[in-house]
Amino acid sequence: MEHNYMTSNRCEYSVLKELALHMRKAPTEAESILWQYLNSKHLGVKFRRQHIIDSYIVDFVCLSKKLIIEVDGKYHDTTKQKELDEQRRQKLKELGFTIIRFTNEQVMCDIENTILSIKNHLQNAN
Repeated sequence: MEHNYMTSNRCEYSVLKELALHMRKAPTEAESILWQYLNSKHLGVKFRRQHIIDSYIVDFVCLSKKLIIEVDGKYHDTTKQKELDEQRRQKLKELGFTIIRFTNEQVMCDIENTILSIKNHLQNAN
């Protein structure tokens, strides 16, 4: 029986799982702040954090809405990382997911508008 939360590539799962567990134990400050809102289910849906999808570990995902939330640090501003992020976005889009991105600063300094944006995306999903 296939579970809806099992979205990983089986060949890479054990390595990715170990990395995801490490990332859950050592989140960034912005990820911790956002998780407090997403984990409380105030948005009416369940989110997972550091969830494996195919060959990627996404920061947060609502599987029922196929909505991924990424919280980006400064290294996402580099040309190389932008290219990698676009490749990742294309693959996840092929799998039916929508990705929304916030900077660390948006989450830490304007959590109200961050949550409002997430609510809007959830209403428009599926």
